[in-house]
Amino acid sequence: MPLKVDYDAIVVGAGFAGLALMHYLKEVGISVQVFDKATDIGGTWTWNRYPGAATDSEGYYYCLTFSKEILQEWSWSRRYPGWEETLKYLHFVADKCDMWPDIQLNTEIVSADFQNDTGLWLIKTGDGKQYTCKYFISAMGMISEPVIPKIKGLKKFKGPSFHSSRWPQEGLDYADKRVGIIGCGATTVQMLPAMAQTAKNVTVFQRTPNFVLPAMQSQMTPEWEKEIKDNYDEIIAKCRNHSFGMAFDSPVGRNAVDTPAEERQKIFEEHWKGSFRWVFETFDDLLVDPAANKMAADFIISKMKEVVKDPEVADILTPKGYPLFAKRPPLEHDPGFYESFNRDNVKLVDIKDREPIVEITENGVRTTLDHYEFDIIVLATGFQAYTGALEAFDIRGVSGTTIRDKWEVESKSIMGVCIADYPNLFTITGPQAPFANLPTSIQQNALWISDCIKKMESEGYDLCHPLPEAEDEWSAHVAEIHRQTLMDVGDKVHSWMMGANIENKNARVLVYFGGAGVYYDKLRESVNQGFPELSFS
Repeated sequence: MPLKVDYDAIVVGAGFAGLALMHYLKEVGISVQVFDKATDIGGTWTWNRYPGAATDSEGYYYCLTFSKEILQEWSWSRRYPGWEETLKYLHFVADKCDMWPDIQLNTEIVSADFQNDTGLWLIKTGDGKQYTCKYFISAMGMISEPVIPKIKGLKKFKGPSFHSSRWPQEGLDYADKRVGIIGCGATTVQMLPAMAQTAKNVTVFQRTPNFVLPAMQSQMTPEWEKEIKDNYDEIIAKCRNHSFGMAFDSPVGRNAVDTPAEERQKIFEEHWKGSFRWVFETFDDLLVDPAANKMAADFIISKMKEVVKDPEVADILTPKGYPLFAKRPPLEHDPGFYESFNRDNVKLVDIKDREPIVEITENGVRTTLDHYEFDIIVLATGFQAYTGALEAFDIRGVSGTTIRDKWEVESKSIMGVCIADYPNLFTITGPQAPFANLPTSIQQNALWISDCIKKMESEGYDLCHPLPEAEDEWSAHVAEIHRQTLMDVGDKVHSWMMGANIENKNARVLVYFGGAGVYYDKLRESVNQGFPELSFS
């Protein structure tokens, strides 16, 4: 008996990507059902509720742009909105676009199997139900699957212990408590200053130091808001054409290596106004020329050392052996991350070179040199970027192979939007897509997917098969671009952008470094040429 189709498309994930897909797919005229295991929409912004959680892109372009009405009606309160405000914004979008009837929360997908006999996807949920669809789409996000380190005794600890992206939904009282934070990436850069204000003490266990840039938070003013809303078309165009999907004024037409030292220093200082703008609106060669990159890195380090009073702590916080942007640089918000290390109740522990962690005990963390007692332990240990959500449950294609097994050695895709052996499966910001301002990339991916489905529906196709040769060609292109950049640092740094933070897996190229604007052009070229990467039947 043939399976009936419950929905034309099933989408997993109700964050920015899920809402964008819902909008564009409804424009195609198909039925869409969005599932999410969380208790609310929001994706990243419903899971990451740790103190200090905020966007690292300025809110006015870290948003969905498909509705001019919403762009004009919504008002951001400050330059970088916190998780609460971003979540309210996504609720506003869902309300305005009447999305709620097609969203089902508290529903975990546990398997997805392509049915060779019917050409449909069979989706099973944690509550024992199953659904069928023609199109199965991942909107689960590129940094949604947390990495839990394999530390001896991790489950022994008697107090609250959890990954930062699974912060207790009911909140957590850490006032006057001893807190241990394992990991020192973007989350800790935001979380430490907030927690240090009221915690008895906070100890940070750092493996690899980061280049940390200032955010320089500011409140939205009526004048600034008017300027933004009067120029939204130009802002959106800037994001669409920028190498990192940002509304930045670059390239600027000058190189650091060609600029006299005194003038170069002056330009660096004048642009030290917060955000990643500093990297892109100073000089054009900071990410392509090793000498220019070192000039920028040295400037950032000098700024850090102006703040951190203890020379030994400053040395531990100094990035060594890798270029700026080989690891994604975090932004420090107010109060400052570096300023926190001047507090009497904050301690930094170097677990890479000086005192590695030996085990977690019932009441703390033991290193090779000491035992630190805590009331709370937070694992700020990052995510299995790009691939983690797609490997978290069994997704089986034509051959019956799971994506997890297919990607054991190399995480191949076609432009991060589809995967050979998995017909009618689409992904938003999958592996080998660029690392860029996510709402910009999400919408460009959603447009490609909806255009592909529009073609299939209008021309009477049942299936689209991503071509293995197209996957090999894209993966080779991504690898070749990567070899030409400063990001090709081998095993010198544990960067999640290379999957190097995943134990028992080899590093692999997960990011397209050819520029987001170039990548978006390639997506449009694919649409205009009738999707040559796919075969239709």
